[in-house]
Amino acid sequence: MDDIPISALLTALAVLLVISAFFSISEISMMSLNRYRLRHLVQQGHRGAKLAASLLAQTDKLLGVILLGNNLVNAMAAALVTIIAVRFFGNSELAVTLATLSVTFLILVFSEISPKVMGAAYPEKVAFPASYVLKPLIRLFYPLIWFVNLFVQTLLWVLRMRPNEAKEHKISMPELRTLVLEASGFIPKKHQSVLLNLFELEEITVDDVMTPRSQIEAIDLADDPDSIWQQLITSHHTQLPVYEDELNNLIGIVHTRKVLHQAQGEQISIEGLKQILREPYFIPAGTPLLTQLQNFQENQRKFGMVVDEYGELQGLATMSDILEEIVGEFTTRSPLQATYFHAQDDGSWLIDGSSSLRNLNRKLGTKFPIDGPKTLNGLILEHFEDIPEAGTSFRIAEHTLEIVQTQDRVVKVVRLCPPLAPAEIAED
Repeated sequence: MDDIPISALLTALAVLLVISAFFSISEISMMSLNRYRLRHLVQQGHRGAKLAASLLAQTDKLLGVILLGNNLVNAMAAALVTIIAVRFFGNSELAVTLATLSVTFLILVFSEISPKVMGAAYPEKVAFPASYVLKPLIRLFYPLIWFVNLFVQTLLWVLRMRPNEAKEHKISMPELRTLVLEASGFIPKKHQSVLLNLFELEEITVDDVMTPRSQIEAIDLADDPDSIWQQLITSHHTQLPVYEDELNNLIGIVHTRKVLHQAQGEQISIEGLKQILREPYFIPAGTPLLTQLQNFQENQRKFGMVVDEYGELQGLATMSDILEEIVGEFTTRSPLQATYFHAQDDGSWLIDGSSSLRNLNRKLGTKFPIDGPKTLNGLILEHFEDIPEAGTSFRIAEHTLEIVQTQDRVVKVVRLCPPLAPAEIAED
């Protein structure tokens, strides 16, 4: 060993540090690979991805060959640095101390920290090429790796740990939502909005999107035939609920186009109308939108009547209401439902009391709570625990409201005042 030139020893040391750096960068890059992107690349036929996936499928062997090579090379580098230090300073405690400090510094900087930082920053660029080297090394050192892992498996068995039985982590809905939010630079804004809306379908119920009972357009068979016929020929809906005397006494659904086709321009009789009624479809209040979307598909229906636990009619939910929660408003509403709020010259808004709080939050940017009442009228009645008089002003969720009109024990019209300046809020 004394005959080997210093230059050769330094060259060997540099080679050992590079090999150690290779094992370190390979380890961190393999473990930093995005498993979902890796599967995608495997499906696309990427050869490097296939090799990396096969190595990650046998983690014990992969880590075995990496750590075996890394520790072996680091031990050789430590011995080599000691020899070089002895050459320069003689066989003394100073030489051993300098050798220890030097090899620690060199390994930390050049073989551990720097390579691992690079591997974590560019996992695919490192892991895929490294797989071509690690795969043959596993085959070459398989007997030694198997022998080492034999003791590892025994230790795990003593500790009652079963890595092979551990289930793979499944991504949850909140995690998937976070991924979509973080991918805003890669997903078009409209597509991202649709995906985020899909995640909320299990949390939103038909109560949040239904047309309130007071806004339902329906036919009362107790009316005179002329009024019924006029309603049929002027309706903006293709299907209408039909009741007798009281809306809870719902007896069927009529298809207006079918009626007009059969009547051929002549007024249809009440008995003739009853014969073509379709049985109504009822939806329990509180049904999640995703569940109801599937129910509409299975029952081949486009809308249903929402009823509470006592069978009382609460509103009407349609397929379009659910689709609008996903892709946004796209349908043309009838004049009866066209405007729930009107902008005023002073910056305020006149809002119908039956307006959905979700719609207000989405279209006007308000922050009304939606975990309780579903309509503005319900929120106001809950706030006062009474029916307020016209002209009453109050604040809910940092919004100033004024009662404009009440009728039949409900709040009909509310004024939403413009936002206050911070100084005005403090004074208020």
